[in-house]
Amino acid sequence: MAQAIQSRGPVTGTAVRAARSKRPFLLDLYSTAVGKKYAMAISGLMLVGFVVVHMVGNLKMYLGAEDYNHYAEFLRELLVPILPRTVLLWLLRGGLVGAAVLHVHAAVSLTRLNREARSVKYQSARDYQVASFASRTMRWTGTVVILFLLWHLADLTWGTTNALGTDGTFVRGEAYANVVRSFERVPVALLYIVANIALGVHLFHGVWSLFQSMGWNNPRFTKWRRHLATAVATIVVVGNVSFPVAVLAGIVG
Repeated sequence: MAQAIQSRGPVTGTAVRAARSKRPFLLDLYSTAVGKKYAMAISGLMLVGFVVVHMVGNLKMYLGAEDYNHYAEFLRELLVPILPRTVLLWLLRGGLVGAAVLHVHAAVSLTRLNREARSVKYQSARDYQVASFASRTMRWTGTVVILFLLWHLADLTWGTTNALGTDGTFVRGEAYANVVRSFERVPVALLYIVANIALGVHLFHGVWSLFQSMGWNNPRFTKWRRHLATAVATIVVVGNVSFPVAVLAGIVG
């Protein structure tokens, strides 16, 4: 009996725990569903802020070519001469790309976790009823927005598709002319309109669920949350859709 006790090996659980290496706190938090919700909410907030600021800046198109081109040049000159020209702009772009990648990864991971845990999504019953259409189409509107973003970059940033079907050429620095030439093509204008409607639906549910993901879902603020989500989505869609409509109508050109 004494021999059996002496030859007994170490307890498996204790040995594994001692050998386990610690991960950084943020990675450990992100491995949980709560951490992924935080990451999705924070990255989503960054992207919503960019979309709103981007739309407001583009309103300068209604002031004419000089003002709009000056605005585009201002973005390239941010923090000059502290930083070289366009450096801050590229840093901001890199941050937005990182936020977008994190947002998509968190969304996919949460969907997988939800499917493994239960058939009901992470929204509460009340939230699901209020935002049913938006929540059910999040993956599709998100996909549309990502594909549209790639087109938008190819159209107005890289210029590879800007002059397709036109007699003009893409000239970096002539932002106003590039936008007008792009939106004069009816199929492209329709693409922008449809994509921005999808963006609005995505924004509505994103802003709505952001507060719940962060734990700010007091029933007293339910109506306020819905009004805020509706306002953000409506302002962005109306502002962005107005640009191709204004070009097609001859208001801008």
